[in-house]
Amino acid sequence: MDAAISILRAAENPGPEVTAFYRRVLDILNDSGVPFLVGGAYAFNRYTGINRHTRDLDIFIRRADYDRISDALRQQGHETELTFPHWLGKVRFDDVYIDLIFSSGNGIAEVDDLWFEHAVDANVHGVDVKICPAEEMIWSKAFIMERERFDGADIIHLLHACGDKLDWPRMFRRFGPHWRVLLSHLVLYGFAYPSERHLVPAAVMDEMIERLRQETHSPSPEHSICLGTLLSREQYLKDIEQEGLQDGRIAPLGNMTPEDTAIWTQAIQEHQKPH
Repeated sequence: MDAAISILRAAENPGPEVTAFYRRVLDILNDSGVPFLVGGAYAFNRYTGINRHTRDLDIFIRRADYDRISDALRQQGHETELTFPHWLGKVRFDDVYIDLIFSSGNGIAEVDDLWFEHAVDANVHGVDVKICPAEEMIWSKAFIMERERFDGADIIHLLHACGDKLDWPRMFRRFGPHWRVLLSHLVLYGFAYPSERHLVPAAVMDEMIERLRQETHSPSPEHSICLGTLLSREQYLKDIEQEGLQDGRIAPLGNMTPEDTAIWTQAIQEHQKPH
């Protein structure tokens, strides 16, 4: 596949006005000189060839660059907002929006220099851009296990498309102490594609299984901790709020503050309100 292949089709023809909005924003960002990456359905299509309808465009940036990017967009008449200070801003056009993403909802997958060092060339709606590396896409998607959204199939398809080309040592470092999450997806990959299990190197599986063996035979942590909140912002709240388990998202275990988690939890109710 050509490294600069057009991935316009990934959006299933969003319409001329929306397409023009996307192009304007991408051009403004290119002209600003501030590094950014395209992710979401466009990057997923680039790696897997799978087309998916999307009503937004995901732009990945460093948190330190948010103000510069917001200023550049506002100077050209676009409305921006810092929706969730720990991971997400938005650019709006009527009821269409572009996400400005600098981490993940659980605060784990922060966009840093490595995202840009390993980015891939592509063309989105006629604009030359860089897209997120497959390794970082897997890392950020691996923790999305909500009742209404589970990105496991995306990860399995990325592994199927890129498994023999992935930088496995870098991905191990990305997951760090959360390696069990990666292992869970690798096991499911071998189930989904039994004849393609070799695309995940045997040495990778051996190392992960050895880690699991060693941890299984080690003492459990003394403190009552729930890391489930890294997988779902809603489904483990009972463990935190009623049973008093330590929230794995909050420092020093995680990268969020109590204020961040309060805002993120409040957004659940806002999302569930009838429109």
